[in-house]
Amino acid sequence: MPIDAAKAVAAEPRTSDLAWDHKDVQLYHLGIGAGAATEERPGAATDPDELRYTLESRLHVLPSFATVAGGGMAVVGGLSSPGIDVDLAAVLHGAQKITLHRPIPVKGAAHQTSTVPAVYDKGKAAVIVLRSETADEDGPLWTSDTQIFVRGEGGWGGDRGPSSRLELPERAPDHTVTRLIRPDQALLYRLSGDWNPLHADPEFAALAGFDKPILHGLCSYGVTLKAVVDTALDGDVGRVRSYATRFAGVVFPGEPLRIRMWRDAPGPGSVQVSVTAPDREEAPVLADTVVEHA
Repeated sequence: MPIDAAKAVAAEPRTSDLAWDHKDVQLYHLGIGAGAATEERPGAATDPDELRYTLESRLHVLPSFATVAGGGMAVVGGLSSPGIDVDLAAVLHGAQKITLHRPIPVKGAAHQTSTVPAVYDKGKAAVIVLRSETADEDGPLWTSDTQIFVRGEGGWGGDRGPSSRLELPERAPDHTVTRLIRPDQALLYRLSGDWNPLHADPEFAALAGFDKPILHGLCSYGVTLKAVVDTALDGDVGRVRSYATRFAGVVFPGEPLRIRMWRDAPGPGSVQVSVTAPDREEAPVLADTVVEHA
């Protein structure tokens, strides 16, 4: 089998050094749509609230930047683990959670330690679970929990792993916003470090079973968190404590996303989110999505 689950889980932790500065933060923010016009902010390029994402003298850091800080991509790290050898065309991002221990600085140098806590057998697919702990000289910064879905690699009789779904509240959302994914969004986002050709090369996308390149799941992840911060958290990135989602469907560059938010769901101090593609009959994009906040 290309995946040796026991070997992957038993492997020694992998370590790496990360470094970033304001240019990396600004590029990431632009890659998730910062400065682009919206219904709420038609003049977003010069809107003072948007300049916090794009202008170095006012910059703050959206917590989802942790997924690309230092150019380190969780999916790539998981695929380089001992005992794992899979076809990149069979790989999809399954789920992601970032837990913040304190705000991410605009410029930083940090040390990251990564392990594979589990590999689950889903029958027709495998799920690789990756955990990365990142800290700088002042202590812990964030914890990243990633699930990597690998089609065609299950069936060895291993543990299927946990399975749970978060139901949406039975009331109208407190906020609903639409965010347009530009046709070139994936080309810009990939400059932050995710070079998977699935998001740029039509021929590679066809090998993976798609009619055309799809948007990075982590780009949708960032677009959504920015919408929640700007709409439900008063634009304050420092209020975010954790952000978790399950990637439920694909996004094609050039289409809009509908983002619905419920305050205090599933409990106090959190915002539950649903993300769909309205041009495809509200096809699900992100599910089981919760932002916990101060």
